[in-house]
Amino acid sequence: MTRRVAAIDCGTNSIRLLVADVDPERGALTDVERRMEIVRLGQGVDTSGRLAPEALDRTMSALRDYAAVVTGLGAGAVRMVATSATRDAANAGEFVRRVTDVLGTAPEVLSGDEEARLSFSGATGELAADPSAAPPYLVVDIGGGSTEFVLGQGGTVTSAASVDIGCVRMTERHLRADPPSPEQVAAATADIDAAIQRAAARVDAGQARTLVGLAGSVTTVAGIALSLPAYDPSRLHHARIPAAEVHAVTARLLSLTRAERARIPVMHPGRVDVIGAGALILDRIMSRFGLPGVLVSEHDILDGIAWSLVSPQTAPGR
Repeated sequence: MTRRVAAIDCGTNSIRLLVADVDPERGALTDVERRMEIVRLGQGVDTSGRLAPEALDRTMSALRDYAAVVTGLGAGAVRMVATSATRDAANAGEFVRRVTDVLGTAPEVLSGDEEARLSFSGATGELAADPSAAPPYLVVDIGGGSTEFVLGQGGTVTSAASVDIGCVRMTERHLRADPPSPEQVAAATADIDAAIQRAAARVDAGQARTLVGLAGSVTTVAGIALSLPAYDPSRLHHARIPAAEVHAVTARLLSLTRAERARIPVMHPGRVDVIGAGALILDRIMSRFGLPGVLVSEHDILDGIAWSLVSPQTAPGR
């Protein structure tokens, strides 16, 4: 029986909505509406330890719009999750209270492991039917404040790790010049490499035969590598980008000024400031684990949340 559900993911950089019709008997999830707004909830959290008032206001404004969409489309169940920035903030309670007032339900502040498992569920549900995407899968979700690593196959997660490297966090911490200096890039690289090493202690990425990359940094790098004239999810979903092309795009992004990055056709205005760091994280992961390419997925934690609303036991990858 098909159920209409709504999933909301509030990360460090963006807040996203998926309203979907889910049929657990057929294992089918059909999009009704997908939306994304850059709200930069994690603005300054890495240094202040608090969610900034203006960041909270931006987030609540977007959430009010989403609440109207959810009601208008008749979703029967709603689940909202919040991730890295909210985990780190001393005033997370204010965020929870304001979300509850707007949405009518409290957000769940996920642990890194919970975030990783939902991302794996959403990203790998379709891959069993693709013989060219061989398991085990290493799913990498590059967010604004953290990056999740999940290894699994056959619907089973075997290991997962979350580390505090993300495109917003690394930009604020290191890449402050326009364009960033070689010394800043080197410092960011060392920070990222140390975090990847911590993740590798928990996740045996050497077992992976397919790297699946999620979120806006990955899709933007892929769009640039494919020379797309505009952001096109249908072209990006399950595109394969070789490691050499990821490295070339990363080097280019780190050499450009903000104005030059803003002129790239696939660039969302909200990613202009942070895309260099996001690309660098992806590039260093592929280099560290010797992965020849990345399979890009437009399906991610949102899809995993939607599946969980129907039945945790029927969600692909669970």
